[in-house]
Amino acid sequence: MSLNFVNADIAEVVKAISLITGHNFLLDPRVKGTINIISSTPVHASLAYDILLSALRMQGFAAVESGGITKVMPEADAKLNISSASDYKGSGDKLVTRIFVLKYESAVQLVPVLRPLIAPNNIVVAYPNNNTLVVTDYASNLKRIEQIVYAIDQPNAEAPVMIPIKRASAMDLAQTISRLMQDSGMPGSSGDVSQRFVLLADARTNSLLVRTDNPARLARVRELAEKLDTDTGTPGNMHVIYLKNADAVKMAQTLRSVLSGDTSAAAVPAPVASPGAPANLSSSAAAAPAGGGMIQADAASNALIITAPSAVYNNLRAVVELLDVRRAQVFVEALIAEVTADKAAEFGVQWQGLGGNGTVVAGGTNFGAGSNNIINLGASIANKAPALAPGFNIGVLRGANLAVLARALETDVNANILSTPNLLTLDNEEAKIVVGQNVPFITGSYAQTGANVTASPFQTIERKDVGLTLRIKPQVSERGTVKLQIYQEVSSVQDLNNAAGVITNKRTLETNVMVDDGQIVVLGGLIQDSVNNTANKVPILGDIPLIGGLFRYETRHRTKTNLMVFIRPYVLRTEQAYQGLTQDRYEYLRGEQQHSQLPERVILPEMPAPQFPPLSMKQDAPAASAPAVATP
Repeated sequence: MSLNFVNADIAEVVKAISLITGHNFLLDPRVKGTINIISSTPVHASLAYDILLSALRMQGFAAVESGGITKVMPEADAKLNISSASDYKGSGDKLVTRIFVLKYESAVQLVPVLRPLIAPNNIVVAYPNNNTLVVTDYASNLKRIEQIVYAIDQPNAEAPVMIPIKRASAMDLAQTISRLMQDSGMPGSSGDVSQRFVLLADARTNSLLVRTDNPARLARVRELAEKLDTDTGTPGNMHVIYLKNADAVKMAQTLRSVLSGDTSAAAVPAPVASPGAPANLSSSAAAAPAGGGMIQADAASNALIITAPSAVYNNLRAVVELLDVRRAQVFVEALIAEVTADKAAEFGVQWQGLGGNGTVVAGGTNFGAGSNNIINLGASIANKAPALAPGFNIGVLRGANLAVLARALETDVNANILSTPNLLTLDNEEAKIVVGQNVPFITGSYAQTGANVTASPFQTIERKDVGLTLRIKPQVSERGTVKLQIYQEVSSVQDLNNAAGVITNKRTLETNVMVDDGQIVVLGGLIQDSVNNTANKVPILGDIPLIGGLFRYETRHRTKTNLMVFIRPYVLRTEQAYQGLTQDRYEYLRGEQQHSQLPERVILPEMPAPQFPPLSMKQDAPAASAPAVATP
């Protein structure tokens, strides 16, 4: 039959096709509009159904078969009404759902590849648990998707390949070939997955392990390995290994101890070689270990010179690779907080009775010393040089002398001190910081005695650091915990005029602790509360209620001290970590310098304070990777 529907209503066209094909249709109320279907030649009745579905798809509608009924609805809602019975059935422009179980490729990585090939209103999702893809689309398009998935989900062209090395060292060849393949400007240095490869060395079997999906690159690696796997022709089989992180002198000492079996030699530090000259061996046994070969260190180039048979050298090369790694650094921040409250109060009355011209004392009370004593104050007033102590003082003069003195004083002193010394050091390396003064202490003296003629008198002096001292040695474990050996000292000068010598206050702490990376732990401290009460009074009279205060002088003093010491370590394993930390502290100091700039004055010249220049870091080292260190 011939189909001729020009601007015909969709409902009328569906009704006509239903009569022709015998299919039952169910129209969604939102399915409205007109449709055009024209066949220049007669078509079979069975094709009229597929032609209708194609025409509906062009209008944004889709057909879903369920229970012998074809539901026509907007395309966006059709994927939610597909029944399980029609998941794998249908053809043409019917919506169906297919599940693809992948064997080799990742379903998650395949979703971005298939998404552009599927209608925007339809779905493609990945289920990672069993590596499957769920796709809902038109049946005609799913046939193409199935072919694409099958073509991609294939095993790798090449599994890992082992290339045995007979004469040379696999460790050396792996480095040489890797550097050659990456620095030669070949496609392997780009982001093309097919051109990348993995090359490792197995020291146990002296073999190269290669994995690549490009057969041409595998053949190139095989060819290079075969050409390089030859005898060097150098007598003694001498090799030079340049170290990247470890110290060559210490490494040579360790390797000689391993080969000779001398466990005590590992603990003896190796002699430091002069610049530009190899380290001298202490004995012939060290120069020729029992395992065979000779190991020397060149301190100038930080390299090892090894002369040994191939089997021994391969073992040594593997040990060097394991030991020559980047050591972690530890940034340690100590927090010393001291809060002190000092309160004192004085109250008292002193009397003095004078007769005649004030030179005869008839009686009185004298408490205190110095400027608090009524006799001293009276003499000062007589000499017209008053020396009243700070406080509230009321005096009664009799003649030219002080007869009565009433004194009251209250003091309140609070101190809040926070010190944050910090250090950056290598793992297992001790670091020390001292901030303070170098104070002289007299340790002895010599002077002339009698009529003996001797040299000029002299004193022997020893200088000591007084201030803040922090000495730390960290040890980082593989799990991120840090063992710290800590010595901390806070000292200050109390009295420089003491006849016996300088008096200093000293607080020290020495301990070993285990701390997690970035966590704060308390090391120790002092909580002290002392109260002193001193009363001077006249016997019997000073105890009389009320009026006894006229014959009593009382002093009270209370001191409360809170001192705590905390520690917080940060393990810095990468370049980005310590660069971010440096950026944080550098910018903090630049901000402090900006705040300390002198204000402008009209009559004064401009004198800008010194300031750090802006710190430029590498673009690949963001400051966000640094630990969040709280600046004081």
